[in-house]
Amino acid sequence: MIKKEYPDEGEFVVGTVIKVQNFGAFITLDEYPGKEGFIHIAEIATGWVKRIRNHIKEKQKVVCKVLHVDQSKRHVDLSLKRVNEHQKRDKIQEWKNRNKSKKLLEMVAKKIGKTTEECHKEFGDDLIKKYGTLYAAFEEAAYDTEALKNEGFKGEWLKGFQEIARSNITIPFVNIKGYLSITSWLPDGISHIRNAFLDGENSQYEDVEIKVKYIGA
Repeated sequence: MIKKEYPDEGEFVVGTVIKVQNFGAFITLDEYPGKEGFIHIAEIATGWVKRIRNHIKEKQKVVCKVLHVDQSKRHVDLSLKRVNEHQKRDKIQEWKNRNKSKKLLEMVAKKIGKTTEECHKEFGDDLIKKYGTLYAAFEEAAYDTEALKNEGFKGEWLKGFQEIARSNITIPFVNIKGYLSITSWLPDGISHIRNAFLDGENSQYEDVEIKVKYIGA
């Protein structure tokens, strides 16, 4: 698995604030070990920043946008103000998922008696190519034990991968509620309506549970 040494311009990164000064803040890039970035005070917040520490503090976890990268000088310019709440939330979740997938892969490696590097070469990189991220592959395996096999993946690692996925990932479910107003002009309309609701509850959809509650006429 090839890892980038530096982030790309325009990329969102997760970092930890290590030093705050009057003219800006220095950040360690959590996803790029040994690399640091800098947020100029003009990129801390929109409008005039009177006291920089009102906006950012040491040890704070932040999501920044990469403005410029100069690898020869080991310099990365960052912006805090150009990240909205939606982008921040998505990036933090992506970062958490990536960290969790690393730990899960370590568990798989231990279970099958291989190193994480060997796991990446044997199947990890191929899973990332197929599902976009390693965490997405774990989610798919947790949701459907036959999913990876149906996609053509095979090997002794598959059973261990599925077991780790099923044991450590909970698939989220969504509750959808709605109200129906139904009218029937038939003499026995109430029976038709009742039967329609019963048919709805008895409908067979994979991983879907339907409940109907009568409120009143």
